[in-house]
Amino acid sequence: MAHLEQVGELELIRQLAAVLSSGPGVITGIGDDCAVVSYNAQDNTDLVFTSDAVIEGTHFKEGCEPCRIGHKAVGRVLSDLAAMGAVPRWAHINLVAPPEAELAYIREIYTGAQKLAGRHGLVICGGDTASSAPLALHVFAAGTVEHGGAVTRSGAAAGQGIYVTGTLGFSQQTGKHLDFLPRVAEGRWLRDYAGAMLDVSDGLAVDLARLIQASDCGALLEADLIPVSEFAGAQAAPSEKLSHALYDGEDFELLFTVRQEKASGFMDAWQSAFNTPCRRIGTTTAQSGLLEWINPDNQRAPLPQGGWLHYS
Repeated sequence: MAHLEQVGELELIRQLAAVLSSGPGVITGIGDDCAVVSYNAQDNTDLVFTSDAVIEGTHFKEGCEPCRIGHKAVGRVLSDLAAMGAVPRWAHINLVAPPEAELAYIREIYTGAQKLAGRHGLVICGGDTASSAPLALHVFAAGTVEHGGAVTRSGAAAGQGIYVTGTLGFSQQTGKHLDFLPRVAEGRWLRDYAGAMLDVSDGLAVDLARLIQASDCGALLEADLIPVSEFAGAQAAPSEKLSHALYDGEDFELLFTVRQEKASGFMDAWQSAFNTPCRRIGTTTAQSGLLEWINPDNQRAPLPQGGWLHYS
């Protein structure tokens, strides 16, 4: 009998998707950052659902500052909603904590969660508690989007520019994996421009591979255009910098394509709307599933695989 460590996360998801049937009103199901459900025809509104977990020892270290744990827990679901272009609405937090956990520490976790949620209009309206170890928060969130307006992973086509916000790599070393700012406003704005979109949580390479697989196209990255974290400047050789930017993950930046009819003037419009850095890093191609790059030696080659996958 196969174990999860043998089949890996992607095969697990494929198997579970085969077990779970879709139902009436489901627009986007398993396989995207969020599920999208047709909700109110009169109001022309769809509901967008997501859930995520932060677990001690996996997503944060024992003794981590509690406000940062809460910030990350809510930030992860906000980043998922942002990747769909949704407006955050409601959240539940399920707390798993050992009996010896200090009450003040848990209160500070929720203070950090509430602070970030409040910035984006996300109402934490309930949840559950359970006694166990390690400490973990499981967050469920819902948002709304105009009917048919959610940006999925499957809308890219050959010839679209590939863009990413912010910088990539060294998230663990800099603490960004705890303190990142989810690109909620940017995601909503991008509904008018993006062909496909997701957030970079598992690494640029693996997340871009997911986007082109969902969109049935290919991609060509340019190594010289990938925005590497400034932390890398004095810390790593050029090849190491790129490796971190491609494979570290937990950047929580938006990775998206821009539709060809919207390409002209996109960057001018972006810079008028935001101070957030944004850079074109490649182009989608017609070669389905093929992820290539112009490497640092200026040669076109398959992009080496890598990134974070559970159970691998």
